Amino acid sequence: MRLFVTGGTGAIGGHAVPALVAAGHEVRALARGEDKARTLAGEGAEPIAVSLFDRDGLAAAFDGCEAVVNLASALPSSASFVRRSAWAQCTRIRTEGSAAVVDAALRAGVERLVQESVVMIYRDQGDRWIDEHAEVDRYPIAEGNHAAEASARRFTDAAGAGVTLRFGLFYGPGAAHSEQFVAMGRRHVGVVFGHPDTYLSSIHLDDAASAVVAALSVPAGTYNIVDDEPVTRRVHADAIAHAVGADAWVRAPGRAALLLGDRTTSMTRSLRVDNGAFRSVSGWAPSHRSVREGYVSMVGQLCGG
Repeated sequence: MRLFVTGGTGAIGGHAVPALVAAGHEVRALARGEDKARTLAGEGAEPIAVSLFDRDGLAAAFDGCEAVVNLASALPSSASFVRRSAWAQCTRIRTEGSAAVVDAALRAGVERLVQESVVMIYRDQGDRWIDEHAEVDRYPIAEGNHAAEASARRFTDAAGAGVTLRFGLFYGPGAAHSEQFVAMGRRHVGVVFGHPDTYLSSIHLDDAASAVVAALSVPAGTYNIVDDEPVTRRVHADAIAHAVGADAWVRAPGRAALLLGDRTTSMTRSLRVDNGAFRSVSGWAPSHRSVREGYVSMVGQLCGG
């Protein structure tokens, strides 16, 4: 299949592009700058210089493609995560960018769109399992995700096959926050946002990438992409400590994170998310059942093992 990928050098894109190439697909990818173009070319993709907001340029770049995979994002750094202003570029990419991608894909006759989203838009469900029919929430930094999902639905309404993948919290080499969690773990600090007994649904970037490949052959719709076994924040911190071989002497910021309200709600709500729908239609399964195994694998990858 001939594909176009946006966000191909980002956290998930850096894993998805090689996975798509390895699966035998002909991949074109948006490249911003010569360094990123060289990276994409080294992975076997054809780099294309075009703006995410240029509908005419995108339509030309999409010509002849059967699918577009929109992984474009611009998450703020951990240090600026709680500042709403830091989300402006990410919101623009997910709102205006996703709309431009859909308009261009429809103009170019693309048959399938795969759109990245996140499970953090679900409402807090305590220890209850969450499937794709669960109620979602609207808070300021989730605005872009809702807009991107609406664009994917618009593509389906126009007779295309729009597939939205709601990913859990990314971890693995390339996911900056998880690399910071590992670094802090080595200093005996366990990162816990909110109550330690609330649930966190994660996904290793390798498994997220394999889900992107599998999404090229599933029915249109919205699917959760998470580990098989979501764990509590306490267990998540313990998994990192085990992986780095250093007990957590301090756990932070803990419940203090709740004081920041909707600025940290994406990290503090309890989300025990089920991946059964995607598994049943695609045959996909994560290679890491939970973060218990996944962080051990990640630390090995970071150490070159």
